[in-house]
Amino acid sequence: MTTLIPPHSLTVFGRMRPTIAILAIACLLSACSMAPGMRMGAKTQYGNTTEDAAPTGTLTPITPALIAQQRKASGKGISKEVKRLFGTRKAYRIGRSDVVNIVVWGHPELGMTPATSNRSMGSTSQADVGNGYNVNPDGTIQFPFIGPIKIAGLTENEARELLTRRLSKYVQDPQITVRIQAYRNGRIYVDGEVRAPGLQTLDDIPMTLPEAINRAGGFSEEADRSSIALTRNDKTIQINLPRLTRQGVNPNRILLANGDLLRVRNRVESQVFLMGEVRLPRALPLHDGRLSLTEALGEAAGPDPWTSDPSQIYVVRKLPVEMGGEDALPEIYHLDASSPASFVLANDFQLQPRDVVYIDPAPVVRWSRFINNLLPSYNTLFINTRNTTK
Repeated sequence: MTTLIPPHSLTVFGRMRPTIAILAIACLLSACSMAPGMRMGAKTQYGNTTEDAAPTGTLTPITPALIAQQRKASGKGISKEVKRLFGTRKAYRIGRSDVVNIVVWGHPELGMTPATSNRSMGSTSQADVGNGYNVNPDGTIQFPFIGPIKIAGLTENEARELLTRRLSKYVQDPQITVRIQAYRNGRIYVDGEVRAPGLQTLDDIPMTLPEAINRAGGFSEEADRSSIALTRNDKTIQINLPRLTRQGVNPNRILLANGDLLRVRNRVESQVFLMGEVRLPRALPLHDGRLSLTEALGEAAGPDPWTSDPSQIYVVRKLPVEMGGEDALPEIYHLDASSPASFVLANDFQLQPRDVVYIDPAPVVRWSRFINNLLPSYNTLFINTRNTTK
């Protein structure tokens, strides 16, 4: 059903056209604040500030002083948390649940099970005596003549010397060999982007960080070598392997301990995001933990020359929860790239995982978008009015 506008309403509407025109001009002047889309709240050419302004105290301009400060911070070397993981290689110490092989040469009767392979020939070889002792939860073993003796926490040599002293009361000048038959005390877990994730046993070969990754089959194709998380005693430490090697630090200095959880993150977890007025909005992975602002913009084909405002480029950064960023305010960095020379600063500004790079639209673009949304309604209104008048 079509509703016709009464003639007297059309007359009133015609008289109000100048007023409508004035209101339309006022709307056009404030179109930037009414235009659709996101913006960071930079001042427009009309002096007004949008409702999406950065929280007070979080906006930091990207300047040569900031770049120098970041370089100084990154040049301080290895973090204290990573340094605490460094250690020297030491002999393996017997642990609970390990199986220890003990041989008293010349006294096969002290073995746990007699040999049977050479009985038919009337001889007994000491090498055929199997005598593995399980280390009890209290760290002791039961040995003939001696009884319970604690060997947990000792090296093979220390355990041999202890058994020799105790057994010398019953056997003249005993010659004892002690070796660990099965390692069952220490465990670490390797997870994430490795080819064979799972449990690994600590043995007499010191378990360094590269050793653990090597036993897990090495990195997968999607691994981010710059983002390795080591959890020990409910505390997570971030390890950047490429950075360590660039600083001349051998990763073999990082020793793992019983109960450690090692997780290699996927490159997707270390992406940065480009949004706003760029030619190719996208997510980009870091390259071995490094990606400058210029590189990120370059891989996104740069700011859109027709719609972007190069003076309003922002980097929004929020620390992850595991690094204490749960309640922290985001950090927002601002680059005024109205001059091409300013991209020298962008080339030195290093992005971090999960950063968001955003470019504001130009004021004229916001104005144009507002007009494009307004004109269809304006044209429809006056075309219907004209048709009704006829």
